Amino acid sequence: MADLRGGIDLGGTKIQTAIVDASGEVVGQARQPTPTEGGPEDVAAAMVAALREAAKEAGVETGELTGVGVGSPGNADGKTGVVSAARNLTGWEGSFPLADNLKDALGAEVRIGNDVQVATEAEFQLGAGREFQSLIGVFWGTGVGGGLILDGKPWLGRGAAAEIGHIVVKRGGADCPCGRKGCVEAYAGRKAMEAEARRRHDDGEKTDLFKLMEKHGKPRLTSGIWERALDHEDDLAEELIERAVEALGTGIASAVNLIDPEAVILGGGLGIRFGERLMEPLTEEMDKHLFVNERPPAVRVASLGDLGGAIGASLLVSR
Repeated sequence: MADLRGGIDLGGTKIQTAIVDASGEVVGQARQPTPTEGGPEDVAAAMVAALREAAKEAGVETGELTGVGVGSPGNADGKTGVVSAARNLTGWEGSFPLADNLKDALGAEVRIGNDVQVATEAEFQLGAGREFQSLIGVFWGTGVGGGLILDGKPWLGRGAAAEIGHIVVKRGGADCPCGRKGCVEAYAGRKAMEAEARRRHDDGEKTDLFKLMEKHGKPRLTSGIWERALDHEDDLAEELIERAVEALGTGIASAVNLIDPEAVILGGGLGIRFGERLMEPLTEEMDKHLFVNERPPAVRVASLGDLGGAIGASLLVSR
C-alpha cells in the first residue's frame, strides 16, 4: 500500500477526499458537507472522517498511506502547515495548525497547499490543461480562486499569487467576503451571490431560490439550486448569474492581459456546473476587455470534475 496517497479538498460547501495511486487513479473517495457551525477543530474532524471513509473504500488504513495532501482556502502555509484567514469557512478568521492536527489523527504525514493552486496543477498534469505550458485556473465556487502555471511550472509568487477573485472590477463596488469592495468574488462567489439574493428577497423581491433550497434540503444555495432556478427562469437568479459572469469575464480578461497565458481552465462547483452552459457569454465578456482580442486564450472546463481538488492535493505528497 506504500504507493497510495490521500488527498483532501477543503471547500466552503463540501470536503472531498480521495485515495490516489501512483498513476493518478482514484481508488477510494468520500464526501462530507463542510461544517456550518463551530470552528477549525470541527472542520478538521470532518476532514478526518471523510478521509477515513475514502481509505476504507480503498481497503487501506490512513496510517498506511505514503502521505496526505490538503488543498485549503485561506492563507495555507506549506512550510508550517498552518492555515489562516480561511474566511469562507465558519469561525476560521485566525490561524490553525491544520497539518499537525490531521497528522495526529490520521497517523500519516500531511502537506498543505492552496486549494485552487493544487486543483490547477491537477488539471495541468492530468486534466484539461495537459496540452498547455501556461494557464490560469479559475475556480468559481463558494469564492473565486485562481491558480497559475507559467512555463510548465507552478507560480506561487511570495505565497499569494493568482488571487483572481480579488481583482477589483468596480472601485467602491459591492462588499466582498474578504472585507474589501468591488472584487470579482463580491459579484461571482457563491457566498456573496447568496447574500445578495437573500438581501433582495428580504426586501420583497420575488424568487424561488430559497423555496428550492428548502425543498431539496440544502443548507445553502448550492450550484444545483442555482441551476434549478435558471431552469425555472427565475428572474433574480438569472440577473445574479449574469452579474457574476460579467465580473468573471472582466477579471479573467484583466489577468490575461497581464500574463498572456495559452489557456484558462474553469473549475469549481459553479464553474463545472455552468461552464459549458455559460461559455459563450463568458468569452464574450472577456472579449470586451482583452487587449489582444484577436488571439484569445483557449477556455476549457476542468475535466477532473469534483475530484480535481483532491487529486491535486494528493500530488503535494510526491514533492
